[in-house]
Amino acid sequence: MAIATLCAVLCSGSPTAAGQVTDTGSYLQRMDGDGDGRVSEQEYVQWMMYAFDHMDRDGDGVLTASELPGGKGRPITREQHLQTLVQRFHKQDANRDGYLDARELAAPPR
Repeated sequence: MAIATLCAVLCSGSPTAAGQVTDTGSYLQRMDGDGDGRVSEQEYVQWMMYAFDHMDRDGDGVLTASELPGGKGRPITREQHLQTLVQRFHKQDANRDGYLDARELAAPPR
């Protein structure tokens, strides 16, 4: 349950690292590190891990209940969260080309 809660918060499309994002194009542009107009798995994971790292106040690679949204839930390791993000990326990659475009980023989680 805790992984699902964390991923819902972290994968919700909320801005994380670089300020307010108001539309899918802006979101894609901020996640697209190499500027090719699409988001690779590596770019997606790097962007989405920012929030985990920010919440991991003691830097031990584990979000404990006190570090999780709402202050409760089972601990989540950085590796568990990373695996969840990779799975989420592949679910969002509707055309299975290994990248997310603006349409795929805007689609509700699958």
